[in-house]
Amino acid sequence: MDWLTSLPAVVLVVSGLLLALLVAAGARIGVRALVPVEERDRVPHIATPLMPTLGAAFAIFAALSLASEAGYLRTAEELVSEEAAAASRLAWAATSPRVQSEPIHAALLDYLQTTLTKEWEGAAAATGDDPATSHAIAQLERSVRAEAARPEVGTPAGSELLVALDGVTNSRRARVAAASRDVPSLYVVTLVVSGLALIVNSGALVFRSSLRTSLLIVGIASVVGLSLALLFALSAPWSGPFIVSGHPLNAVIGDLKSGFFEGRP
Repeated sequence: MDWLTSLPAVVLVVSGLLLALLVAAGARIGVRALVPVEERDRVPHIATPLMPTLGAAFAIFAALSLASEAGYLRTAEELVSEEAAAASRLAWAATSPRVQSEPIHAALLDYLQTTLTKEWEGAAAATGDDPATSHAIAQLERSVRAEAARPEVGTPAGSELLVALDGVTNSRRARVAAASRDVPSLYVVTLVVSGLALIVNSGALVFRSSLRTSLLIVGIASVVGLSLALLFALSAPWSGPFIVSGHPLNAVIGDLKSGFFEGRP
């Protein structure tokens, strides 16, 4: 599903609407072509009772799916905020007495900038194997551990540095794991089939109506198409139309550059 969820929002919306409208038109034409003339009077009697059931089924599937994906997007934003908070704690821990903060701050700044540039979107966000980001996190690890091991730093400050460093690396692992998540195929297939069944049933109800009257099913088709487009747009916060904002990390980068953690104005 990666290729689908990574499409631009405009493409998803246009494709969803076009697919739904084509299915509606095809259903109207298909009933006329496939149902024998002597049985056409029975079509409305069969299709009408199915409308509430199909409509309710699609509404339930769509509501659950969209609520789940919207919750996943919020979770992704919370993970970024937690990563920024962990980076901030490490920056403050580096200002403890007798700790040389410059190497740590420089390594942390390089890591955050590299993350936003190289590991924030696309395949690198889901795999976490970007060489530049791996080098940056390794350099940060070496800088912090070297400083924590200095005898003059002391155990409390050294432990604080290591705990803060673990917070940064753990937050990164959680972000990469979240970015690798994909929408279950069966989940999507069920929603698509229920939506298309609703459109086909609607088309069967108006197969004898004039073209102008048949336009009434455009509303149902549009709702189904837009619901599917919204589902796919929400499903990939690191590769789809709605990329998770890196503003929390950018705020920490700005503070590192301005000397905020050193107490400079």
